[in-house]
Amino acid sequence: MFGFSLLGRVSLLAFISPKSSLTSLQVTRNMAQSTFLPAKNYLLTYEYVSDVLEKRGPYREGHLGLAKKMIEEGKCLSGGPTGEPNHEVPSGALFIFTDLESAQLYANEDPYVKNGIVTKFSIEEWNVVLQKE
Repeated sequence: MFGFSLLGRVSLLAFISPKSSLTSLQVTRNMAQSTFLPAKNYLLTYEYVSDVLEKRGPYREGHLGLAKKMIEEGKCLSGGPTGEPNHEVPSGALFIFTDLESAQLYANEDPYVKNGIVTKFSIEEWNVVLQKE
């Protein structure tokens, strides 16, 4: 079915199924015990030039260095290349930031953006509702 367990405590089906045996009080108690952490993060996505592997060389150290600095500061949670499965050449990248300003700063300061390796980027807000502890 479409439900899944929140740490084995309650299924999402309990919220939408009229046949649920759980009372609303039981559901509320179970939700309070589960990993239900509203948080706002920001997804920075890049699209790369098709020959990114050939062109990124002179800018790679600065690109990675900026990301590592922001990770150390707690502003960037993770990042890396994206693309179709089993392809060696990435078509873009995805970074997760803790605040909008950091995502914007990274995009504005990244040598890949400044030097044409990134052809397009976007920033989206991501409201994290569930995550593994």
